[in-house]
Amino acid sequence: MPADVPGEPHPQPSRSQIRRWRRYLADERAEAAVYRDLAGRREGEEREILLALAEAEARHEQHWIALLGDEVGPPRRGALRTRALGWLARRFGSVFVLALAQRAEARSPYEADADATAAMAADERIHGEVVRGLAARGRARISGSFRAAVFGANDGLVSNLALVMGIGATGVAPSIILATGIAGLFAGALSMAAGEYVSVRSQRELLAASDPDPRTQRVLPDLDVDANELALVYRARGMDPVEADARARKTIATLRSSDASGEVPVAATHEEVGSATGAALSSFCFFATGALLPVLPYLVGLEGMLAVVVAAAIVGVALLVTGGVVGVLSGGPPHWRALRQLAIGFGAAAVTYALGLAFGATVV
Repeated sequence: MPADVPGEPHPQPSRSQIRRWRRYLADERAEAAVYRDLAGRREGEEREILLALAEAEARHEQHWIALLGDEVGPPRRGALRTRALGWLARRFGSVFVLALAQRAEARSPYEADADATAAMAADERIHGEVVRGLAARGRARISGSFRAAVFGANDGLVSNLALVMGIGATGVAPSIILATGIAGLFAGALSMAAGEYVSVRSQRELLAASDPDPRTQRVLPDLDVDANELALVYRARGMDPVEADARARKTIATLRSSDASGEVPVAATHEEVGSATGAALSSFCFFATGALLPVLPYLVGLEGMLAVVVAAAIVGVALLVTGGVVGVLSGGPPHWRALRQLAIGFGAAAVTYALGLAFGATVV
């Protein structure tokens, strides 16, 4: 807001300004409550960061209170999406909620509002990056199993819908379609689980081959400072020669003067890869769940085109949900991811349905 000119009366705000300022005030209070709720489910550094964000939102509250003056009015409820976010934060406090909070910060209107200060607009941008950093920790923790779960669910939905529709289009009996769908469910789920286990296990073994050997730690004090091979370790890991030599000398000197541990890079946990067993179980369960949906109409006795339409509708909803969840957790717009999932799934099913019609007509 432009600075007031000394000696001139403050201009009377319009009714639309007052309504907008009250809305901003309510939203700031709701966002501060979200961060406090999230902090209540965290500990240590993450808790401190979230409480600091809540304090920053409180500073923004004071800006709108000062502008409103006597027009503050009774407390109002924040936007529906902010209140929904608060409800989720109180009950879950997961990376999913942090991803939603990240998107909420990115939607701040302050950059385009003359009544908000440049500092407030900058704060909102920084808040988004802070929440992105917090969410990144959670994304790293779940990335392995989450990738397997999303891939498994989507593959189960698409492959079994395509299989059921392709077989159904040939005109065979509903019992054959059901048997084919169940066989596809178990065959696909077991294949996906085995593939995920081998893939993740192989990836972890490949990465572990590049980790430092912990036994090296014991021989560091015996190294010759002037013929210092430890410097080669640091150079092999990306340091320039001067920095590597200084780091190696400091490490050896520290080890010889005390019982402190050395500074050879420690083995990474490869947390973002996930465990092979966890990925296999996620893939099996989510593929089986996804693959079950297309056969549900046949399990309850539906036949013909009605069964095909119902199966497509059920799978369509599931594809929209999985795509939306991926969009939220990736920090992007969920509706575009949802529509993309739907288009890909229905595209594959349409192709196999057309092939089934062609082969069915040929057989007849």
